[in-house]
Amino acid sequence: MRTSSLEYPSIHGQGMTSQRTRDKLVLRLREKGITDERVLEAIGKVPRHLFVDEALASRAYEDTALPIGLGQTISQPYIVALMTAQLLRNGIPEKVLEVGTGSGYQAAVLSHLVPQVFSVERIDKLLRQARRCFHRAGLRNIYTRHADGRLGWPSQAPFPAIILTAAGTQLEELLLEQLADGGSLIAPLGTAGAQRLVEYTRSGDVFERKDLCDVSFVPLLSGLD
Repeated sequence: MRTSSLEYPSIHGQGMTSQRTRDKLVLRLREKGITDERVLEAIGKVPRHLFVDEALASRAYEDTALPIGLGQTISQPYIVALMTAQLLRNGIPEKVLEVGTGSGYQAAVLSHLVPQVFSVERIDKLLRQARRCFHRAGLRNIYTRHADGRLGWPSQAPFPAIILTAAGTQLEELLLEQLADGGSLIAPLGTAGAQRLVEYTRSGDVFERKDLCDVSFVPLLSGLD
């Protein structure tokens, strides 16, 4: 397991953004059934208030999704923890492809757990904001790209783990092709109000699907903004 010694001396937060508040969030996630201590430790380390608008900083450690502008949201911590734990259940992958950088929070959590995170975002403004957050938090193992996430990151493939943070109505073949043999892909699929979190595992040219739970994500869109 890769461990992190990152510290946030100037960005620990105060009051509703303090480490004590992060510890309370970890406790709530444990009570809701998250048992992977590696994931809980990572959640406790990441200053989520950096990844939301300053006006919402006091709500950063609520277990809820929050708006980040441009029609996008920062995912609910429980869902981030659930998806991350599922991705790591067979061991720590050497690298992960994230489709949909968004606020950068999911990538930040992953960065404490895997050696390399490759994250793709189609909205340039969001990506620039996320990069600033990564820099401020001292996260140097996250590699980002402004591109259509449905195309993945072919030059870095294959990936032993892939995670999608936006929902398509079906899974893109290009992403399945970039999944390494024996690898796992976690994604929300479906239309608004009828989405399921699913996991695909690859064995040669065979992909086995497992449904996990109901979720609600922003749609996976094509093109660049």
